[in-house]
Amino acid sequence: MTPATLDRAGIAARIPHGSAMCLLDALLAWSDSDIVCTTDRHSHRDHPLRMLDELPAASALEYASQAMALHGALCSAASAPTPGFLASARAVRLHARRLDQAPGPLRVSARRVAGGQAQAMYAFELRDAADHVLVDGRATVVFGTPLVDAAARTP
Repeated sequence: MTPATLDRAGIAARIPHGSAMCLLDALLAWSDSDIVCTTDRHSHRDHPLRMLDELPAASALEYASQAMALHGALCSAASAPTPGFLASARAVRLHARRLDQAPGPLRVSARRVAGGQAQAMYAFELRDAADHVLVDGRATVVFGTPLVDAAARTP
């Protein structure tokens, strides 16, 4: 049975991002093509992606990647998180320099525009609590491919 919404623990159980690296707090809605999540983690002082006491807007790619990973998990029949990777990011626009100063919660949304269970292209965006777009773009993800295992087999 697939849930309509999830809390942070439910998300962490479905994606291969554990502990502090699970950046999403809640799944608000999803369908076969779309997912919407929220987070307040961008304001945490101990955020794992903070650099020089700031959270750069480019960190939005990780938020979007996690939303896409969760979407892939919800759309698949897999019972455990499966590794995958971000294959490309295109037309990414940073409308803000940093995320940590944005009013939260942030809304992370992604729409699958092509692909299926093995790989997919998504359009994504991050919006702040005032509904301003912080970052948007497109990304291609590959599901169920443990990149680290492939690298370990390379002579």
